[in-house]
Amino acid sequence: MSTEDEARTIRHELRTPVNHIVGYAELLLEEEGVPASLAAGLRELREMAREVLTLVAGVVASDAESLASLHRLVARLEASARGLLAVGIPAARPDIDRIISAAEQLRSLVTGLPGGPTSKPALEAIPASQPTGEGDATILVVDDDAANRDVLARRLVRLGYRVAEAVDGRAALAAMANSDIDLVLLDLMMPELDGFGVLEQRRQDPALRDIPVIMISAIDEADGIVRCIELGAEDYLPKPFDPVLLKARIGACLEKKRLRDAEKELLATVSRQAEELRAWNQELERRVAEKVREVERLSRMERFLPPQLAQIIANGGDELLRSHRSEITVLFCDLRGFTSFSESAEPEDVMGVLREMHDAVGPLVFELGGTLAQFTGDGMMVFFNDPIPCDDPAWRAVQLGLGMRDRVAALSTGWRRRGQQLELGVGIAIGHATCGQYGFEGRFEYSAIGTVTNLAARLCGEAKGGQVLVSQRVSLMIESLAEVEPVGDLTLKGFARPVGAYNVLAART
Repeated sequence: MSTEDEARTIRHELRTPVNHIVGYAELLLEEEGVPASLAAGLRELREMAREVLTLVAGVVASDAESLASLHRLVARLEASARGLLAVGIPAARPDIDRIISAAEQLRSLVTGLPGGPTSKPALEAIPASQPTGEGDATILVVDDDAANRDVLARRLVRLGYRVAEAVDGRAALAAMANSDIDLVLLDLMMPELDGFGVLEQRRQDPALRDIPVIMISAIDEADGIVRCIELGAEDYLPKPFDPVLLKARIGACLEKKRLRDAEKELLATVSRQAEELRAWNQELERRVAEKVREVERLSRMERFLPPQLAQIIANGGDELLRSHRSEITVLFCDLRGFTSFSESAEPEDVMGVLREMHDAVGPLVFELGGTLAQFTGDGMMVFFNDPIPCDDPAWRAVQLGLGMRDRVAALSTGWRRRGQQLELGVGIAIGHATCGQYGFEGRFEYSAIGTVTNLAARLCGEAKGGQVLVSQRVSLMIESLAEVEPVGDLTLKGFARPVGAYNVLAART
C-alpha cells in the first residue's frame, strides 16, 4: 500500500467512530424531553468530537504535537462519554452505550498511532432492514459499518422516508436491481466492492443508471470526490454529515429524479411532437436549475440574512416567523443633514457615505443580538427580543445606539474635511408590537408593526446630531447602567399627549 493510500485509510478509520459519536449525540439532542444535564453533556461531547476532526490531518502527517493533542482530547472525550451514564435516562441508554463504544474504538485507534492504524473492534452486526416509515420515497443506505447505517437510517425515518440497508457494494447492486429504490446513499470505502465499483457497474447498467446516488464518506481527497462525480454521483457529503444539508440534498436529488421520470413518460407519448418536447425540456431545465439554486441558497443564507433568522429558517423553525405579538425594544437611526447632502452631492459620493456608515455600524447590530428589520435610506430599524428572546433588550439597544453614535462621530471628522456635515441621531422605545414575516413569494422581510415602532421613529426624528433619545420607560430600565438627562416632554406626530424623552450621555463606568 502506498503512503498516500495508507494516509487515506488512517483518516477514514479515525473519522468513522467520530461520525458515530456526532450522529448519536445529535439524534439524542433532537429527542423530546431530554434533561438539561444530558443535553449539556451531549453538546460538549459533540464539540470535542468535531475538534478531533481538525487534528486528524496533522496526525496523519506525523505531527508529534498534533498527535499528543489528539491523545489528550480523545481521553477527555472518552471520559465525557462515560460521564453520560450518570444521568440515568433508561430510554437514552442504548444510544449512550453506542457513543461509549465509539469513543473506546477511537481511543484504540489513536493508541495505535503513529505505528499504523489498529483494527477496529467489532460492533454488533445489524442486518439489512426492511423498508420502514410512511414516506413517499425509498432510500437505500449502503455502508459496511453497522453504526453508520443505524445513525443514517434513523435520521431518514425521522424525515419520513422508507429505508432499506445494504452491508456492501454487491448487496447494494442487488437491492437496486430487485427493489423499488428512489435514491442511494453510498459509502466509498467497503470490502470486496467499494463505492467506485458500485458507481462503475451502475453506469454500465441501463436499468440502474437513473437511480441517483449521493456519496457519504469520511474520505476527503479532492481527486476521490471528482472521480465520484465523474462516475455519475449526484453529490458528495463528508462524514459526519450536516443534517440540514443532508435533507436539502436528498430533496433536490429526489425532485430531479421525479423530473427525469416525467421526462421519460413525456417522450414516450409525444415523440412525434418535437416542438412541444423542446418546450418541455426548457421548462424541465428551468425547474432543475431552480432547485439547485434553492440548495445553494441554503449554504449562502447567513451571508444575506440576520444570523438569527438564517438559523431559524435553516433549522426548519418557520413557525417562529409567523405573525405574533411580542414585547420588543426598537431602535431607529438616521443621519442629520443627509437630505440636503444627497440633493447636492454626486450619487457616487452619496453611496460612498452610506457604505462607510453601514460598514461601521452594521457589525454592532449582530454583535449585540439585534434583528435588522430594514434599511431606510440613510438609516435603519433594529429591534431586540424577537424572534429570538434575549436578556436586557433595552440595555442592548442603548449600547447599540451609543456604539453607532461613537462610530459615526469618528466618520464625521473625515466627512467634514470633505465638506459633508453629517451626524447621527438615534431614537429608542420599548413596548408591544406585532412581529412576523411580511411580503410575497420570493421577497419576504421580517419586521414589527405597532405604536412602539412609531414612537422610536419619532424620537429618532427629534434627536439632534449625536443624541440618543429614549422613552421614559427605557430610561427607567437603564438608569443604573447609563447616564441620562431629561430633554422634556415632546409633542410627537401621531401621539395625543406629550411624550417624555431622555438623552443617553454615556454608559456608566
